[in-house]
Amino acid sequence: MNKIVVGLSGGVDSSAAAAILHHQGYEVVGLTLWLMKGKGQCCSEGMVDAAKICEQLGVPHHIVDSREVFQASIVDFLVEGYSAGITPLPCSQCNKTVKFGPMLKYARQELGIDKIATGHYARITHDTVTGRYQLRRAIDPGKDQSYFLYDLTQDFLAGTEFPLGEITKTETRRIAAEFGLTTADKPESQDLCLVESNGSMRAFLDKYIAPQKGDIVHKDGRVLGQHDGIHHYTIGQRKGLGIAAPEPLYVVELDAARNRVIVGDRLLAVESECYVQQVNWVSVAPPTAPIRAEVQIRYRSHPVPATVIPLESSQEPENTRGTRVKLIFDEPQLSITPGQAAVWYEGDLLLGGGLIEKQAASKAG
Repeated sequence: MNKIVVGLSGGVDSSAAAAILHHQGYEVVGLTLWLMKGKGQCCSEGMVDAAKICEQLGVPHHIVDSREVFQASIVDFLVEGYSAGITPLPCSQCNKTVKFGPMLKYARQELGIDKIATGHYARITHDTVTGRYQLRRAIDPGKDQSYFLYDLTQDFLAGTEFPLGEITKTETRRIAAEFGLTTADKPESQDLCLVESNGSMRAFLDKYIAPQKGDIVHKDGRVLGQHDGIHHYTIGQRKGLGIAAPEPLYVVELDAARNRVIVGDRLLAVESECYVQQVNWVSVAPPTAPIRAEVQIRYRSHPVPATVIPLESSQEPENTRGTRVKLIFDEPQLSITPGQAAVWYEGDLLLGGGLIEKQAASKAG
């Protein structure tokens, strides 16, 4: 009988994934990572719900205390990023360093099991010609989570199953109800567990970053008002700036060195190109020449056509970390935000992705 470790957060998606695999004849072992204290999935109530699912399915359940690695890899990472004037993307970082890596290690070393599965909405295929595992969008476009998985390595993809990639969220809930899972009607969790646990990203950041008043400055140098911390703002933000102006203004830059929020009109908030670092080529080998692709610069943004230009090649063929690319968009894009991921696709095939670099400090004022 095939054995598989299923990551259980206590939500309906991971619960349904475990039930599907169990029904298919897999010998399922549940695994929950204890990431932080508080409410929400991955916390105390999530662990309780995950344990209930394992009891329902009659499978063992393991809990691994991952709070230290979560604190170092996610909480400290976020605080450092926001303090520096960027808007970090915690989910892709968490998937690789906190979830998939430790889960596969625990499964292989502690349980002697080679495969893990999660409730992510994405698909994995294998190209027999190139020998590479490929990451693809889920069938349900509204739930597709491949954007957050761009940083997974070939080893991770080889050892992972996504049982929900071929079904919709509606079907997931129906399956959970048919199996009588206690989580079948559990409300949808927020994309960011830290937001769910703390109430808002602002509330979370205020626990770690002290208020520091500074100026809100127009790109032309005019001081328009004051802020109480640049970590409360993000590139492209239009609402909640705390200033009055005759025309809509957007955050166009966060100057951490001078503790300033720089704003301007919409034309100043759009860019035709950006640089991307820490690139991971997922489904294809790193190209040596420019390629055309559809690029997604935020989880909820639509992919747009662009040219991806490789700037560096890795010294180690099997390790493409540390490479950079330049993206040139066919049409200027609003809110290209440093710290967020830019992920490029060919149809439903995820080619690669990386983190948008911060631009040089402004000379405004």
